[in-house]
Amino acid sequence: MTEPATVLILGARGRFGLTATRAFAQAGWRVLAQLRPGTSGPAIPGVVWLNAQPGDTAWLAAAAHGAAVVVQGLSPVYTHAAWRRDLPGLTQAAIDVARELGALLMLPASVYNFGATMPPLLREDTAQAASTFKGRMRMTSEAQVRAATQDGRMQAVVIRGGDFFGSGTGAWLDEVMVKDIQRGRFTHPGPLNVPTAWAWLPDMARSFVAVAGQRHRLPAFETLHFAGYSLTGQDWADALADIAWECGWLPPGGQLHTGSLSWPMMRALGLVLPKIAALCEMRYQWHTPHSLVNTRMAALTGAEPHTPFPEALRAALAELGLLTSRKETTVKEARLRAPVFERSAS
Repeated sequence: MTEPATVLILGARGRFGLTATRAFAQAGWRVLAQLRPGTSGPAIPGVVWLNAQPGDTAWLAAAAHGAAVVVQGLSPVYTHAAWRRDLPGLTQAAIDVARELGALLMLPASVYNFGATMPPLLREDTAQAASTFKGRMRMTSEAQVRAATQDGRMQAVVIRGGDFFGSGTGAWLDEVMVKDIQRGRFTHPGPLNVPTAWAWLPDMARSFVAVAGQRHRLPAFETLHFAGYSLTGQDWADALADIAWECGWLPPGGQLHTGSLSWPMMRALGLVLPKIAALCEMRYQWHTPHSLVNTRMAALTGAEPHTPFPEALRAALAELGLLTSRKETTVKEARLRAPVFERSAS
């Protein structure tokens, strides 16, 4: 009987890392999941948790001997200082263990590289012109990986997706857009008529599994696009209104209140909160129509995993504990809430 292929996932307790861990395990892979010493992971069939620092290359390579794939789930926290300090080292840690294993290194990536002048359709060969600090850092990180593949000791593939949602917290969806959804309020970061790219993480993780299964057809370095969804703010509002009605978050005859994020207030907060300052730098994405074209991905793996948006949205809200009735949220509504920085969209 053929032994299952082995994948090493770095940062397996992170948002993307844990989603990828589940996806590879569900697909029958033997999964070695790295997390930092002193932490633990959930019991998942087919997953062995490895307590090690990301830079402990020799130990990780020995523990993951025979692994054909390394998934980079390590990421700095969302501030410029953390990215400047940590991203090069985290990238190098992933490169080092992939080279020791002779494995394929897989990296999730964003549209940051294309910058404020990006065209509506983003292809794998679209010129990159990062206009922000994080975009330039992403470009440097991907170049760092590409350079590591030149001597034949490893392969690498960058898989680029839109804004993440699902599989946890810490994204635009939970921190801004649906923060007050149980009170019948939806906040969008930009105009309601601008389409932008989105990636539901479970689907994107399944694409990683599909690409890993075709690793022998990949060149030394490849870039692929995960198309995901192209959604306007109105698309979000419509889907959320249906859910709000079903959950009883709206009074009889009431409508979902749609507001826009107050960027002036965000910029003011950014003067004292580094995370908010970093978010403000990405404002252009909400005013620039864009979607990802997945031509190379489709040629390699066929149609990408694609859960219908309403279904993915419901799953994401359920993970956030939001799919409860209005009566069940009475206590929550009574709590002191942090302010939502929005203005009326009307």
